Amino acid sequence: MKNLALLALLATTAFAQAPATPAKTFDMYFLDMEGGHATLYITPTGQTILIDTGSAGDRDHDRIMAALKDAGVKELDYLVSTHYHSDHIGGFDALLKDVPVKHFIDHGTSIEMDRPVVAQFQKHYDDTTTGKRTIVKPGDKIPVTGLTALVVTSHSKVLKTPLPGAGKPNAACATFEPRDESRIDPDNPNSVGLLFTYGKFRTINLGDFTWNVEKDLMCPNNPVGTVDLYLTSHHGIDQSGSPALVHGLRPRVTIMHNGQRKGGVAQTYNTLYSSPGLEDIWQLHWAFAGGTEYNAPGRFIANVEEPAALANILLNPPGAGRGRGPGPGPGVAAGAPPTPGAAPARGPGGGGRGAGHDGPAFWIKVSAKADGSFTVTNTRNQFTKSYAAK
Repeated sequence: MKNLALLALLATTAFAQAPATPAKTFDMYFLDMEGGHATLYITPTGQTILIDTGSAGDRDHDRIMAALKDAGVKELDYLVSTHYHSDHIGGFDALLKDVPVKHFIDHGTSIEMDRPVVAQFQKHYDDTTTGKRTIVKPGDKIPVTGLTALVVTSHSKVLKTPLPGAGKPNAACATFEPRDESRIDPDNPNSVGLLFTYGKFRTINLGDFTWNVEKDLMCPNNPVGTVDLYLTSHHGIDQSGSPALVHGLRPRVTIMHNGQRKGGVAQTYNTLYSSPGLEDIWQLHWAFAGGTEYNAPGRFIANVEEPAALANILLNPPGAGRGRGPGPGPGVAAGAPPTPGAAPARGPGGGGRGAGHDGPAFWIKVSAKADGSFTVTNTRNQFTKSYAAK
């Protein structure tokens, strides 16, 4: 009897001292595509979604593969192509050579089929994805487990039925001013946009969804509600990211997937910094256009210039373009020095490869819990900040 009692006591003690099973997290890797786009999402149950594949060439592909290796991902459940611009789908073929993809998600046929190179890629994409492709519309859900991945934009259509707790008037709509979007590549507004919900945590990725159609989504009433984490629309270019969108979503944290010379313009920063409830901006790059006045503190920036180049920029700042009208192009810093070996800014299907450095780069990782808390980590310096549940 004494032995049984002793065993029972030891078992109870061991049970009491056993470490608690860590809560499963929803993990996100925001990758440096030098002003292009690729983001990896890993659900709490281990399913994988990669949104976009960056630009063509080894640079972006190697960075995607490094993140997949870090995350232990050997195959993708879903590859979402937001739209058919080269800075979003340029790495499509290279990815498929190295990583099995079970299913493909997109908005349907490009509306830029009058461009021969787009028509050629569209046929290739259609042939490659036959039998494994889903064309989505707003309100559809990607069938993953452990969280909800809801389509809120696709093929210039937007979510109309308010989500639970949403549908309230959006005060930021009162001052909305439409833009001249005649210079915008037509496929941008067709971007597939996804809202991820894991318990109380919410994050949104709208691809290159543009200013005028943001009003269609968010005005007069906001059907989405608020989010914890917002990935800047369109790389932080001022063709997107209107106050109607950003102030309506009221993000706690923003991640800007800008390049050195693409995105990060003053208007984008001003909209973010004035957004109610914003706590921090994290950036994939130090932005030429933002200069010393707007860029986030260095510890929040994953990739920075070499010291000599940065010193030259600070001492001889380039004129920051507004991103509209005549000049070097939307969201590009006027007069920014060229990067040696950088590819042209435009490519097949619009968008184009963002200028920037080759070689290794750092990503920003986010891990969220179902209670709404999350952590953000800059892998360049291992700076991590935790955001408590609200």
